[in-house]
Amino acid sequence: MSVVNHIRKIREEKKIPQKEMAQALDVSRQTMTAIEKGKYNPSLELSLKIAAYFDQPFDEIFYLDEGKD
Repeated sequence: MSVVNHIRKIREEKKIPQKEMAQALDVSRQTMTAIEKGKYNPSLELSLKIAAYFDQPFDEIFYLDEGKD
C-alpha cells in the first residue's frame, strides 16, 4: 500500500507556484517536490495544513492506494 496525493494537480489548477506554497506551509521547495512526486509522505500535521491551505477535504487530496507496495 502507498499514500497517493493530488497536490501537484490541485496546485497547478489554482495556479500556485510551488515556491509560494512551500513558503506558506513553512517547508522547503525541495520538500514539496518530494511530496508531489510521492517520494516522501508528509507528516499528519503537514498533510492537514495542506488540506487547509487548499480549503479542501483531506480525502480529496490524499488516498491510500492498496494496489501498490
